[in-house]
Amino acid sequence: MIRTGLATREGTAKDNADAAKVHVLADGTVGAAVVDGIGHGPRTSATVPLLAETAARIAARRGPLAGLLTAGELIADPGPTDEEADAVAVAARVLSGDTGATVSWTGDCRAYGWDGTRLTLYTTDHTVGAQLRANGAPWELAKQHDNWLRTSLSRATVGTVYTVTMDDPLLILTTDGVHDQVPPRVLETVVRTLETVVRTLETDPQGLADALVAEARGRGSGYRDDATAVVLSTMHV
Repeated sequence: MIRTGLATREGTAKDNADAAKVHVLADGTVGAAVVDGIGHGPRTSATVPLLAETAARIAARRGPLAGLLTAGELIADPGPTDEEADAVAVAARVLSGDTGATVSWTGDCRAYGWDGTRLTLYTTDHTVGAQLRANGAPWELAKQHDNWLRTSLSRATVGTVYTVTMDDPLLILTTDGVHDQVPPRVLETVVRTLETVVRTLETDPQGLADALVAEARGRGSGYRDDATAVVLSTMHV
């Protein structure tokens, strides 16, 4: 049995530009998607739930790569006013009876896996900052470019959507409102606490999703980004 949890929290800007969806097929296979809209406003907040729904449903049937490519087609044309919404996203599929997952992403949404002892980041952000780090640029210079996206859902192709498989029985998908506002050591502490103290990960991934989003408290300036997390668990009860 694949147990799931989903939580989202609007930030200090108008309209929640995040969306997430978990879709379960008749055989128990699960598709999930987390989408982070670029910018805010009524058009974005109205579109991203449709993108998440599409990506999750297609991911369950055809895999996460197909899920993101299909969702991307919905916003590939800018429209007559050149104001169509855009986004970044991560999608996953967990087959019924399996542990682990297949994950695809474009942009800076992330996927983490927990094996019971350690938390592993399986995705790499598609940002200029991440590219600079990979090429040995100074940390200070790279950090200045972390908000510069190299790709997005509207431009998604087979070449710009990356895919990874993971064997961990617990999968966490997040928008940057979670992982940018929760330091890696704190994020792992939240997971470890629920695993070793509360012992809820096996039966209540919703509790972990809620805890991760609650931990995303924002910056000292008072700004808080939208924060969204999906948790998929195949851990044995």
